[in-house]
Amino acid sequence: MSSLREEMDEEELDHPNASPEKRYFPESLDSSDGDEEGVLACEDLELNPFDGLPYSSRYYKLLKEREELPIWKEKYSFMESLLQNQVVVVSGDSKCGKSSQVPQWCAEYCLSIHYQHGGVICTQAHKQTAVQLALRVADEMDVNIGHEVGYVIPFENCCTTETILRYCTDDMLQREMMSNPFLGSYGVIILDDVHERSLATDVLLGLLKDVLLARPELKLIVNCSPLLTSKLSSYYGDVPVIEVRNKHPVEVVYLSGAQKDSFESVIRLIFEIHHSGEKGDVVVFLACEQDIEKTYELVCQEGSNLNPDVGDLVVIPLYPKEKCSLFRPVDETEKRCQVYQRRVVLTTSCGESLIWSHTVKFVIDVGLERRQVYNPRIRANSLVLQPISQSQAEIRKQLLGSSPSGKLFCLYTEEFASKDMRPLKPAEMQEANLTSMVLFMKRVDIAGLGRCDFMNRPAPESLMQALEDLDYLAALDNDGNLSEFGIIMSEFPLDPQLSKSILASCEFDCVDEMLTIAAMVTAPSCFLHVPHGAEEAAVTCWKTFLHPEGDHFTLINVYNAYQDTVLNSANEHCVEMWCHDCFLSCSALRMADVIRAELLEIIKRIELPYAEPAFGSKENGLNIKKALLSGYFMQIARDVDGSGNYLMLTHKQVAQLHPLSSYSITKKMPEWVLFHQFSISENNYIRVASAVSPELFMQLVPQYYFSNLPPSESKDILQQAAGHLPTETVNKDQDVCDKCPDATEQRCTIQ
Repeated sequence: MSSLREEMDEEELDHPNASPEKRYFPESLDSSDGDEEGVLACEDLELNPFDGLPYSSRYYKLLKEREELPIWKEKYSFMESLLQNQVVVVSGDSKCGKSSQVPQWCAEYCLSIHYQHGGVICTQAHKQTAVQLALRVADEMDVNIGHEVGYVIPFENCCTTETILRYCTDDMLQREMMSNPFLGSYGVIILDDVHERSLATDVLLGLLKDVLLARPELKLIVNCSPLLTSKLSSYYGDVPVIEVRNKHPVEVVYLSGAQKDSFESVIRLIFEIHHSGEKGDVVVFLACEQDIEKTYELVCQEGSNLNPDVGDLVVIPLYPKEKCSLFRPVDETEKRCQVYQRRVVLTTSCGESLIWSHTVKFVIDVGLERRQVYNPRIRANSLVLQPISQSQAEIRKQLLGSSPSGKLFCLYTEEFASKDMRPLKPAEMQEANLTSMVLFMKRVDIAGLGRCDFMNRPAPESLMQALEDLDYLAALDNDGNLSEFGIIMSEFPLDPQLSKSILASCEFDCVDEMLTIAAMVTAPSCFLHVPHGAEEAAVTCWKTFLHPEGDHFTLINVYNAYQDTVLNSANEHCVEMWCHDCFLSCSALRMADVIRAELLEIIKRIELPYAEPAFGSKENGLNIKKALLSGYFMQIARDVDGSGNYLMLTHKQVAQLHPLSSYSITKKMPEWVLFHQFSISENNYIRVASAVSPELFMQLVPQYYFSNLPPSESKDILQQAAGHLPTETVNKDQDVCDKCPDATEQRCTIQ
């Protein structure tokens, strides 16, 4: 350690990147009263080495806060490990500061060697976390967001070529490897939140092993929770581990019997805390979104009768995939306000990484979660209610780590925690549909990175199903490698089925409409969660958008109406009011607009044919269904009794159309539907469905897929429909790219 300190001290004498411990802190800069007396002369001001400008007073204020973080005392040991090793594991609790401080230290390292190997990139499992961290770190480094520090999330890039430190979602770094397989732009790669075990993070963990061998100068930092430390260290060959612990112990209260009546227990605890007079916000971890909605209604209903003297109760539902703007700093006006406001956040497992606040003093944990587990045999997700892992329980406890008087209320027993909870969170790779992952792996195999040593190997059955689906979608050639068609599909940041539908729309002259559908089903739902009592008004508004051909067409109507409103509105506020009045999500529609623009850019970049929009004509409606069937022929269902009970074509599951489907609202159920989404749960709902005919299905379905379907009445009906088709109209597995010039196909390959 002493050798490193001496080395850094010598560098700091000549280098402008002086470490914070060595910096001079003039009181005039550290104060915020604006008094100019005693300000140092310009030549004495310390310059920020990242942008060459003098540090602001806010920098020194934030520096003091950073020095209070648990990880700060490990800075020198980390820097020494970084200098002497290619891989370093940082093990720490969720509030120790590793996600914000380690990337800054790595940026200092890259600066010290003049960025000769590149900059720093730090991955996150959630896009909200990536954005929040980038904003926070830019503030702490006293630089501009989008310049020296930036972020890259799906369909949003807030970086320039000059960006030194990038935060990104793990899937975006994975996609970057398709064009830059050895990640030559970066000298340090940080994989954060590895304990989340997302599919993209696990793939990166494996692929980066080969990248590290090819690039000895590259540094890899892996941030994780303590329970995963030993496994990660051995996975990379017994690499050094920096361990960090939070300061404050947390009081844990186990409530036996509370799990049986979890709703009543949660409501009772919330109001007991509120009436106790103890200050602090509350976070409640529930099992699923439906539980959030039910708890929200009950708390709001009971909270309306509160005595004003105990203060207001502000209930905030935090759903997955929604932007998190929680826990803004309390301003001075609120501090002086006589009425105390306590915030209660209702969330699921998604909130474990999204909630950062020193105001949280109470956490209520039901100990259960509803997870999506993919079944490759039936090509559908099942929503399974199961205990959370011990690592998740520990992360929820760590939300209180910075609070000296925090309390965690567990609605389960200590015995349940030790016996029924598995130690680690299941890897998404072992529970998810792997079709997109296999398509990506086939793509990087072209660059020699196809072999991947996964930390947890996926089930062989899931891999076989993924390969089979890609074969059905014509993404593979006869040797099992990516076809030219598959390479083009991998260019789109979408599910392979959706990519196939977009490419098919080039043949059927409906690209404009298909891009709108793709954007709308990729963005969060445009239909808002309707408050209790407003259901009828919402449905009345939504009826104006309904299209007789189905939900995919209804989504086009919604998007087109939104676009018309944007064009004809005086300002953004008018657009937001229109969305509010129509019970539509303005943020979701904005996101759909951004997604559509990026998909259109990809279409133009690889020079695929693009026809003028013709939405509304009968021919165009038929062409849209052809394009959809080209990608979603594996997602077909038939109404077996005329009452809306739809039997899946590939298995024996029965489902109903979602209540918000255009067919459910109009009470007109088609016999055959193509659907976008289906999950096995309490309500087996089909989401986003449109009517198709058996004849159209048989015209477009790959014959070898149809021959592999299990025997059923539905298959017999389809076989009869095929007998009425002219021979030349039966699907010939045509390559959609026939319309593309040969040069276009050449441009689709990796450069």
